Amino acid sequence: IMQVWISFACAVVLCVYGVWALPSAGTDRALLAVGFFFCLSASFTLQKTVRDNRDEQIDTQMWVFQVWAAFIIAFMLTGWGLFRLTIDGWHKAFLVGAALYLVSSSFVLAKTIRDNHEAKILGDNAAAGSSAK
Repeated sequence: IMQVWISFACAVVLCVYGVWALPSAGTDRALLAVGFFFCLSASFTLQKTVRDNRDEQIDTQMWVFQVWAAFIIAFMLTGWGLFRLTIDGWHKAFLVGAALYLVSSSFVLAKTIRDNHEAKILGDNAAAGSSAK
Protein backbone atom coordinates (compact mmCIF):
# COMPACT_ATOMS: atom_id res chain seq x y z
CA ILE A 1 0.00 0.00 0.00
CA MET A 2 2.81 2.39 0.89
CA GLN A 3 4.52 1.65 -2.45
CA VAL A 4 1.35 2.62 -4.31
CA TRP A 5 1.04 5.90 -2.40
CA ILE A 6 4.74 6.68 -2.91
CA SER A 7 4.45 5.95 -6.63
CA PHE A 8 1.42 8.23 -6.94
CA ALA A 9 3.19 10.99 -4.98
CA CYS A 10 6.25 10.65 -7.24
CA ALA A 11 4.04 10.97 -10.32
CA VAL A 12 2.42 14.12 -8.94
CA VAL A 13 5.82 15.60 -8.04
CA LEU A 14 7.19 14.83 -11.53
CA CYS A 15 4.19 16.49 -13.18
CA VAL A 16 4.41 19.54 -10.94
CA TYR A 17 8.15 19.81 -11.58
CA GLY A 18 7.66 19.39 -15.33
CA VAL A 19 5.04 22.13 -15.46
CA TRP A 20 6.99 24.42 -13.11
CA ALA A 21 10.29 24.04 -15.00
CA LEU A 22 8.68 24.34 -18.43
CA PRO A 23 10.69 26.85 -20.49
CA SER A 24 7.57 28.53 -21.77
CA ALA A 25 5.09 31.28 -20.97
CA GLY A 26 3.06 31.24 -17.76
CA THR A 27 -0.11 30.68 -19.78
CA ASP A 28 1.37 27.54 -21.32
CA ARG A 29 2.27 26.22 -17.87
CA ALA A 30 -1.19 26.99 -16.50
CA LEU A 31 -2.95 25.29 -19.41
CA LEU A 32 -0.71 22.24 -19.14
CA ALA A 33 -1.39 22.03 -15.40
CA VAL A 34 -5.13 22.13 -16.11
CA GLY A 35 -4.67 19.41 -18.74
CA PHE A 36 -2.80 17.18 -16.29
CA PHE A 37 -5.46 17.75 -13.65
CA PHE A 38 -8.21 16.96 -16.20
CA CYS A 39 -6.43 13.71 -17.12
CA LEU A 40 -6.05 12.78 -13.45
CA SER A 41 -9.67 13.54 -12.62
CA ALA A 42 -10.94 11.70 -15.71
CA SER A 43 -8.76 8.71 -14.81
CA PHE A 44 -10.17 8.42 -11.29
CA THR A 45 -13.72 8.83 -12.59
CA LEU A 46 -13.22 6.20 -15.29
CA GLN A 47 -11.67 3.73 -12.87
CA LYS A 48 -14.54 4.13 -10.40
CA THR A 49 -17.19 3.81 -13.10
CA VAL A 50 -15.63 0.68 -14.59
CA ARG A 51 -15.23 -0.90 -11.15
CA ASP A 52 -18.75 0.00 -10.03
CA ASN A 53 -20.22 -1.57 -13.15
CA ARG A 54 -18.05 -4.69 -13.34
CA ASP A 55 -20.66 -7.16 -12.01
CA GLU A 56 -23.79 -5.46 -13.28
CA GLN A 57 -24.51 -2.10 -14.85
CA ILE A 58 -25.57 0.34 -12.16
CA ASP A 59 -24.87 3.55 -14.08
CA THR A 60 -26.81 4.74 -17.09
CA GLN A 61 -25.31 4.11 -20.50
CA MET A 62 -25.08 7.86 -21.03
CA TRP A 63 -22.99 8.27 -17.84
CA VAL A 64 -20.61 5.51 -18.92
CA PHE A 65 -20.31 7.14 -22.35
CA GLN A 66 -19.64 10.55 -20.79
CA VAL A 67 -16.94 9.14 -18.52
CA TRP A 68 -15.15 7.42 -21.40
CA ALA A 69 -15.54 10.51 -23.60
CA ALA A 70 -14.08 12.77 -20.88
CA PHE A 71 -11.13 10.39 -20.45
CA ILE A 72 -10.39 10.31 -24.18
CA ILE A 73 -10.90 14.06 -24.62
CA ALA A 74 -8.64 14.82 -21.64
CA PHE A 75 -5.83 12.81 -23.21
CA MET A 76 -6.37 14.19 -26.68
CA LEU A 77 -6.41 17.81 -25.55
CA THR A 78 -3.41 17.40 -23.26
CA GLY A 79 -1.50 15.59 -26.01
CA TRP A 80 -2.43 18.28 -28.51
CA GLY A 81 -1.29 20.96 -26.07
CA LEU A 82 2.02 19.17 -25.54
CA PHE A 83 2.51 18.73 -29.28
CA ARG A 84 1.88 22.44 -29.92
CA LEU A 85 4.34 23.65 -27.27
CA THR A 86 7.48 25.15 -28.75
CA ILE A 87 9.95 23.34 -26.49
CA ASP A 88 12.73 20.81 -26.97
CA GLY A 89 11.82 17.21 -27.71
CA TRP A 90 13.27 15.97 -24.42
CA HIS A 91 11.05 18.41 -22.50
CA LYS A 92 8.03 17.03 -24.34
CA ALA A 93 9.15 13.45 -23.72
CA PHE A 94 9.55 14.17 -19.99
CA LEU A 95 6.06 15.72 -19.79
CA VAL A 96 4.46 12.87 -21.74
CA GLY A 97 6.18 10.32 -19.52
CA ALA A 98 5.14 12.19 -16.38
CA ALA A 99 1.51 12.39 -17.57
CA LEU A 100 1.38 8.68 -18.38
CA TYR A 101 2.98 7.84 -15.02
CA LEU A 102 0.43 10.05 -13.26
CA VAL A 103 -2.51 8.35 -14.94
CA SER A 104 -1.23 4.81 -14.51
CA SER A 105 -0.39 5.39 -10.85
CA SER A 106 -3.85 6.88 -10.30
CA PHE A 107 -5.43 3.68 -11.64
CA VAL A 108 -3.26 1.56 -9.35
CA LEU A 109 -3.98 3.80 -6.36
CA ALA A 110 -7.74 3.73 -6.94
CA LYS A 111 -7.70 -0.06 -7.37
CA THR A 112 -5.65 -0.56 -4.21
CA ILE A 113 -7.95 1.65 -2.15
CA ARG A 114 -11.03 -0.11 -3.51
CA ASP A 115 -9.55 -3.61 -2.98
CA ASN A 116 -8.66 -2.76 0.62
CA HIS A 117 -12.16 -1.41 1.21
CA GLU A 118 -13.78 -4.55 -0.20
CA ALA A 119 -11.42 -6.81 1.80
CA LYS A 120 -12.34 -4.93 4.98
CA ILE A 121 -16.05 -5.39 4.24
CA LEU A 122 -15.53 -9.11 3.64
CA GLY A 123 -13.46 -9.38 6.83
CA ASP A 124 -16.10 -7.53 8.85
CA ASN A 125 -18.85 -9.76 7.43
CA ALA A 126 -16.82 -12.92 8.17
CA ALA A 127 -16.18 -11.73 11.74
CA ALA A 128 -19.85 -10.92 12.22
CA GLY A 129 -20.80 -14.36 10.88
CA SER A 130 -18.37 -16.08 13.26
CA SER A 131 -19.63 -14.21 16.29
CA ALA A 132 -23.26 -15.00 15.40
CA LYS A 133 -22.54 -18.75 15.64
